[in-house]
Amino acid sequence: MRYTSCLFLITCLITSYCWASAEDKISFTDVTEAAGLQFRHVDGRSGERYFPETVGSGTAFFDYDADGFIDIYFVNGADLPGFNSPVPPMNRLYRNNGEGTFTDVTERAGIGDTGYGAGCAVADYDNDGNLDLYVTNFGANVLYRNNGDSTFTDVTQHAGVGDSRWSLGCAFADYDNDGFVDLYVTNYIDFHFETHTHCTRKGVATYCPPESFEGAPDTLYRNNGDGTFTDVTTIAGVYNKDGKGMGVVFGDYDNDGDSDCYIGNDAGENFLYQNSGDGTFTNVSWMAGVEADENGNVQGTMGVDFGDYDNDGLLDIIAINYQQQPNALYRNDNGNFFTDVSFVAGIADSIPYVGWGVDFFDVDNDGDKDLLIANGHLQDTVEKYDDTTTYPQRNHLLINNGHGHFANESVKVGDGLQSLKVSRGIATADYDNDGDLDVLICNANDTPQLLRNDGRNQGNWILIRTIGTRSNRAGIGTRIEIHTDDLTQIDEVRGGSGYLSQNDLRLHFGIGAYKRIDRIEAKWSSGIVDIIRDIAPNQMITIVEGSHSQQRD
Repeated sequence: MRYTSCLFLITCLITSYCWASAEDKISFTDVTEAAGLQFRHVDGRSGERYFPETVGSGTAFFDYDADGFIDIYFVNGADLPGFNSPVPPMNRLYRNNGEGTFTDVTERAGIGDTGYGAGCAVADYDNDGNLDLYVTNFGANVLYRNNGDSTFTDVTQHAGVGDSRWSLGCAFADYDNDGFVDLYVTNYIDFHFETHTHCTRKGVATYCPPESFEGAPDTLYRNNGDGTFTDVTTIAGVYNKDGKGMGVVFGDYDNDGDSDCYIGNDAGENFLYQNSGDGTFTNVSWMAGVEADENGNVQGTMGVDFGDYDNDGLLDIIAINYQQQPNALYRNDNGNFFTDVSFVAGIADSIPYVGWGVDFFDVDNDGDKDLLIANGHLQDTVEKYDDTTTYPQRNHLLINNGHGHFANESVKVGDGLQSLKVSRGIATADYDNDGDLDVLICNANDTPQLLRNDGRNQGNWILIRTIGTRSNRAGIGTRIEIHTDDLTQIDEVRGGSGYLSQNDLRLHFGIGAYKRIDRIEAKWSSGIVDIIRDIAPNQMITIVEGSHSQQRD
């Protein structure tokens, strides 16, 4: 026995790495109550099964008061016909106190929208140094301008972005590289209470499927640079009446220096809009191989994200789907075409689940992107007619082994991921500034979960904040490359992603056992490239555009 142990130790020392189970490296603790988050989502259900009740809502991690601590915004539903809350539901803003707790500052901040909310995204749309917030609704959407004094002003009417259709996802990106972030809004279906009908399955009352409704075209708003926006949906080439848009994410998948856009549609083909560089887009989803699964079957896609899971310098795509439709991982092969690697990568074991929120993030600081997926069925009566699934479901943490394969380690990572919930939007951030990423999960008609990452992993890390000068102030769209010996990683600053949610705008990278970072490159939308060399890990740094610059070729 002693000989075997010594041999194992020697082998570990020779290879410089010992495989450890997830339970040795990762642990999430549910700190929602201790943190003072008293929010509860309301979907307004009265038994009529109106379709808006099904989609839940999202959340945002963002530093609204610029104090260095990440705050939390929750999007809420509202009363629907036949349902009356004792206290009208509203969205809530919680300020991070910097010592593990949060304070509800909604009233003081003036950001408590009472519409039937869905999603949100964050950016500095007016380049004044303060992060602003956009909220989508079943009804008119809302743009809040951050006044810089911990308060916000509703500027929707002036800005011209108050789409009154049923909007779900939203994302900011500077698609035309003019230094001002633009806004994409996904619109879902054309639902009206007056034409609501009742549906059943095997004699059981259910919500009608999305195929029962007409879709609604999305909207792209171009930022005019003066506090207003112009609807350029048609002239930009992204008008499509057949979409039932849910998740939206921007990323430069073809590495040509401008932001492309991927849309997850429910019960229809997904859209990949390639940026032509002249203010227009072309839908290349079919040609690129990301409109459906590997067999050409369209899916009911909710959440979407870009991330370089195999560290080859190309952004891959994750699309999270409905029950009996495997979640899809599309590997970016060459900047033009993708391959559906869902089964070989180990993420397609999702048949009983209905997936919503998703995020590529390095949970264990080992230098590759893992996946978090929020699950929860759409039908609250599903267990009465289908014994293969449930309404509340367990969320999934998929750990990347660094060789192109993911393992579901959800049951091994502490009590935080063991609950059965009806989850929807998720967001990630290092809210306690301790070097690892924490998780926020929105649960439909329920309380949220703030999961603190208490892993015992020893991986080093770096947290990067971007400040644009010629580019947009928050640096949205900036690509960061981390070069550490033989490990190179990329990520981009995104104003909205996943499902209806906003991650921390600061980019987090794990670098494992490496003691130094050889080089960090920040490639801005203006064409400027900042290069910083020989950086110590385990710190947060701020990169200001042009501070270490050269012009991109």
